[in-house]
Amino acid sequence: MTSILTNVAAMAALQTLRGIDSNMEETQARISSGLRVGTASDNAAYWSIATTMRSDNMALSAVQDALGLGAAKVDTAYAGMENAVEVVKEIRAKLVAATEDGVDKAKIQEEIEQLKQQLTSIATAASFSGENWLQADLTTPVTKSVVGSFVRDSSGVVSVKTIDYVLDGNSVLFDTVGDAGILDKIYNVSQASVTLPVNVNGTTTEYTVAAYAVDELIAAGATFDGDSANVTGYTVPAGGIDYNGNFVKVEGTWVRAIDVAATGQEVVYDDGTTKWGVDTTVAGAPAINVVAPASIENIDITNAAQAANLDALIRGVDEALEDLISATSALGSISMRIGMQEEFVSKLTDSIDSGIGRLVDADMNEESTRLKALQTQQQLAIQSLSIANTNSENILQLFRQ
Repeated sequence: MTSILTNVAAMAALQTLRGIDSNMEETQARISSGLRVGTASDNAAYWSIATTMRSDNMALSAVQDALGLGAAKVDTAYAGMENAVEVVKEIRAKLVAATEDGVDKAKIQEEIEQLKQQLTSIATAASFSGENWLQADLTTPVTKSVVGSFVRDSSGVVSVKTIDYVLDGNSVLFDTVGDAGILDKIYNVSQASVTLPVNVNGTTTEYTVAAYAVDELIAAGATFDGDSANVTGYTVPAGGIDYNGNFVKVEGTWVRAIDVAATGQEVVYDDGTTKWGVDTTVAGAPAINVVAPASIENIDITNAAQAANLDALIRGVDEALEDLISATSALGSISMRIGMQEEFVSKLTDSIDSGIGRLVDADMNEESTRLKALQTQQQLAIQSLSIANTNSENILQLFRQ
C-alpha cells in the first residue's frame, strides 16, 4: 500500500540513520578521549575497577615521594655514620701510637681533641628536613619510620606499611641529655685473661683468671722479687683497675697471687718468706669502665691514670667502633631496602597503569576502522532516506493529466 500520510520506508531509513549517528557519536567520543570505558554507563564493572586502581596509583605515587624523602634521611645518617667510623679509626690509631715509649702524649692528645670535635660536628650536621638520627634524647628509645608501601587487601581494606629504625644506644652517636650514645657511654672492658692448671690437694683444675702486663705493674709502682710482685699505695682512678696486692708470674703471665699456706694449693713461687700460688678466687677477668671517645666523657691520655691504662682504653674504643660499624650496616641495609622498594613501586605503578589500560582504553585502530565504516553507513542511510522521500513524490505522477 502506498500512502501519502505514512511513509514506512522513510521511517525505517530515518531510524537506521539515527542508530548510525548514535554509534558514530560513541565512536567519536572513544577516539577523542582514548577510552573505551569513560563513564559508568559504558561498563559499570570495568569503570569501578579502573577508578579504584587509579586512586591506588595516586597513593602509590605519594608513597614513592615519601620513599624519596625517607631515602634522603637514611642516606644522610649513613653518610654521617660512615664518616664517624673513619674518625674513630683515627682515634684508635692515635691511642696505639701513644703506647710507644718516648712519644709526646700531649701532642697526640691535641690530635685526638680535634678528632673528637669532628665527631661532634658530624653528629650535629647529619640532619635532613629537621630529622637527625645521629643524636637524640635517649631517655626512651625513639622509632623513626619511613613509608614503605601502600597495600589494599582482598577485602578492600587499605594500609600503609613502614620501614622502622630505632634510635637507641646502639644506633645514635650522642645522647643529648645523658651518656647512652655510642660515643658518650662507658664501655665495660675486661682485662686479658689466662687459663692456668692449678693443683689443689692433688687435683689439677683449670682456672681462668685475670692477666696483667708487667708494664701495668711497673706503672702502678710494683716492687719485684723474682717472679713475685707487690703493689701498695696505688690510687685507683675512677673506673680504673685496683693494682694493689700481690702478683705472681706463672707460665710467663702475671696473675693475682695468694698465700697457699693453708689452701693446699701447689706452690708456684717461694720468695723465702711466703709461698705463693694462683688466686683462683678471681673468677674470670675483672671489668674495667673505659670511656669511649666523646664530647661528654673525654679521653685524656695526658692523665696519668689513662696513660697507664692505654690497652684497656684502646679496647674501649674498639668496642665503640664495633657498635658504629653495626649501626652503619643497619643504615646501609635500610638504604638498600628503600632503593629496592622505590624500584618496585615504580614497576608496580606501571603495571597498574597497564592493567587499567587493558580494561578501559580504546583500540584506536579498531575505532578508526569502525568510524570509517559508520561514515559509509551514514552516507548510505542518507541516500536511502532520500530515495524513500522521493517515492512519495512519485504519487503526484498518478494525478497528472
